[in-house]
Amino acid sequence: MAKHPKKRGATLAQRADRHVLYQHSVQAADFEVEFFVDRYQELRGKKPRVLREDFCGTALLCVEWVKSHPKRTAVGVDLCQDTLAWGARHNLKPAGRTVSDRIALHHANVLDPLAVKADVTCAMNFSYCVFKQRGALRHYFETVRAGLKEDGLFVLDLLGGTETMSVLEEEREIEDQDFIYIWDQAKFNPITHDFLCHIHFRFSDGSMLRNAFTYEWRLWTLPELREVLQEAGFSRVHVYWEEFEKSPGDDDDDEEQWEGTGTYRDTLQAENQEGWVAYIVAEA
Repeated sequence: MAKHPKKRGATLAQRADRHVLYQHSVQAADFEVEFFVDRYQELRGKKPRVLREDFCGTALLCVEWVKSHPKRTAVGVDLCQDTLAWGARHNLKPAGRTVSDRIALHHANVLDPLAVKADVTCAMNFSYCVFKQRGALRHYFETVRAGLKEDGLFVLDLLGGTETMSVLEEEREIEDQDFIYIWDQAKFNPITHDFLCHIHFRFSDGSMLRNAFTYEWRLWTLPELREVLQEAGFSRVHVYWEEFEKSPGDDDDDEEQWEGTGTYRDTLQAENQEGWVAYIVAEA
């Protein structure tokens, strides 16, 4: 008589929610809200009230922004209705009506004008890199500029470094979580800067969630972004570069290992690293 294999329960990968994984491994909403407020205070001498988050996804940043002050409001814009609905269920609703009533989510194109003028508009996690042509990117920046108040700020982030144009996989443990985050730079075209990347997750039971997210971008450079922002009408463009320090405990004879400190300073001079993330702040 043939033996039937024992039924196995679902793996951690099969049970996982990719949006939860992304929020734990990629986003740092509390840090970014503080960064936006500090930069606005530094450049404008007052506190901002209205945030517009383009490519907002699950709207975690919108929620964190509104929670940070009882008079703050947020507008989130994204093309994916399913992701917005997930964010409404899992982020806005648990935050309570006092928070969710001050957030408006729009299933729309970021190129569509909105009636609300923002103090701060942001496009985080390199999302604007979906615009692969200079003219298209400039048009988006012009749309952002038109949607800002006269003293508004536009905040972006950008990745770069000597390894950014290579095919590679980078693994990172996530504190207090049972999974490993894997950033997969699958293809890079040095002629067009077309850039294909995936995010995978590996779990403590050995299971994998592959291609949880896939991005087909153009890898822009900091000089290009500064120039296009100025062409789009922004008056000044600041680059906030993370300060690096030598890792503690390294022997003097070892190859130097450098780590980011989490402190960013406004500068136009920096030493390149294998990998970095910088913030760009453009003044209307």
